[in-house]
This record gives sequence, structure tokens and C-alpha cells, in this order.
Amino acid sequence: MTPAFDPATLRYNAQGLVPAIAQDVASHEVLMLAWMNAEAVAQTLETGRVTYWSRSRQAFWIKGETSGNVQELVSLRVDCDRDCLIMQVRQTGPACHTGRRTCFYTDVTDGSEVELMAPMQGG
Repeated sequence: MTPAFDPATLRYNAQGLVPAIAQDVASHEVLMLAWMNAEAVAQTLETGRVTYWSRSRQAFWIKGETSGNVQELVSLRVDCDRDCLIMQVRQTGPACHTGRRTCFYTDVTDGSEVELMAPMQGG
């Protein structure tokens, strides 16, 4: 019998948070990194809607709740040290608050920054 997953078994930082990477399930593109506490992990698993902990607002943040740019959880993976998560998601619209598909839109090559993508239309 496979043991049930318990969010309390993760290794959280001093603020009770663990970094969580969102990855597009189809393209494998890394979309964003945010933070989760044990309750956000449990809520994400329970609802299938990715829920983060907003460090600036000190509140839960359900991705897409106000923007419509929802992240639907497909799978959640725990790293070997149990201190980082990767969530494979189905992303609706842009993942980044700037309106871009991913938060990782700046490339640094030979000491120069290059913007790889513009904000999405209607994003």
C-alpha cells in the first residue's frame, strides 16, 4: 500500500514556506516560482487549483482567482531533500503578472540582457 502524502513531511524554511516551481505539463516550460506553506500545498492537492502563499500580502493566493489565468494542477513532485516542489500545470493565459507566458523572459548572454517575449495580447 502506498503511503498518503502529508505536507507536514516537507522541509520548510524559517518562515514556514517551500519554493514551488510551476511547469507547463505539455511544453515543460518553467512558468514561475512562488512560495507555499503546508496549508497551501494541502489546498492545492484538495482542489486541483494551485494555491500559493503571498509573502507580501501574508495571504493565500489562488492562481487566476482575480486574473482568470488559472493553473490547474496535473502533478506535484517533491525533490530529494523535500525542500522544493515542482508542479506540472495546465496554464490558462499568461503565468507572469507582467502578462508574459513565463516569468523567465529575460536571457543573459555575454553580459547583456535580452527580452525574449512581449506580454501576451489580452494578458
